[in-house]
Amino acid sequence: MKTLLAAATFAVVSVGIHAQTPMSPGEAMRSSGIDLSEVEIEVQTVAPGLHVLFGSGGNVAASIGGQGVLVVDDQFAALVPKIQSAVRALGGGDVDFVVNTHWHYDHTYGNPLLGQSGSWIVSQENSRQMMLSRQLINLVGSVVEQLPTEQGGLPSVTYQDQMQLHFNGDQIDLLHFGPAHTTGDGAVLFRGANVVHMGDVFNNGGYPFIDADNGGELDGVISFCEAVLNLINEDTVVVPGHGPVGGYADLRTYVLMLRTIRARLVTMIADGATLEDVIAANPTAEWDDVKGDSLRLLDRAFASLSQ
Repeated sequence: MKTLLAAATFAVVSVGIHAQTPMSPGEAMRSSGIDLSEVEIEVQTVAPGLHVLFGSGGNVAASIGGQGVLVVDDQFAALVPKIQSAVRALGGGDVDFVVNTHWHYDHTYGNPLLGQSGSWIVSQENSRQMMLSRQLINLVGSVVEQLPTEQGGLPSVTYQDQMQLHFNGDQIDLLHFGPAHTTGDGAVLFRGANVVHMGDVFNNGGYPFIDADNGGELDGVISFCEAVLNLINEDTVVVPGHGPVGGYADLRTYVLMLRTIRARLVTMIADGATLEDVIAANPTAEWDDVKGDSLRLLDRAFASLSQ
């Protein structure tokens, strides 16, 4: 029965990106049953002066100290006042710096409001390039149309492979290891605090989404995570793009899972399997109870490995 359902679902969702009517990000949120006006910001302190803010969209990290406030990602415009309120409750003021881990709307749609209020916005150079024009994001089953970011919300500082910020007594390394979740991902490593924000390269709430239509790669997700593992230690706090805060062991387990899934997919593709064959074979079976539905991962990973 599970195989029949998977095959039926495949027939619905794999009609091709150009055959689907794109939704706006707002429509996508509403279709998921999310009302941003009702979202409350929850806070977890992961190191002195360093906090993770959970709302709707990508997890936000906030460094608050004597030099001001730096946030990593900013979710949606409707949540910016709530994020600012949470920062003030933690002793901070206006946001001085915004670091985008990548360009997707659920991590960057707060950019314009913060940019207009004086925040400096920083991203990997490919992310800024993607924000300049209209993009279609194939979420498998739906397509979201992300319109160009208005000028005030564009990153004014970009980097290619790495750069360093020295802020609130910490060295903050911004690190890019090639295409992964998107072509413009950046890990944000707070050296002194021993905390790393991975953006959506690491999803600790389910299977990862690989934006294969916009340059994302399963192989890149694996190599990106492995590169970060080589820079951190067993005591490092690992902040995912989505899901609960984790650690070194969680990231390592995530990589091992993706390596196993990749090996199965590569073998099947080499044997001539179609995407429908892959979904029917359910190569993620042992993780589904914890990670949930793997359809989006399999669809986008198959596209990535087949290109």
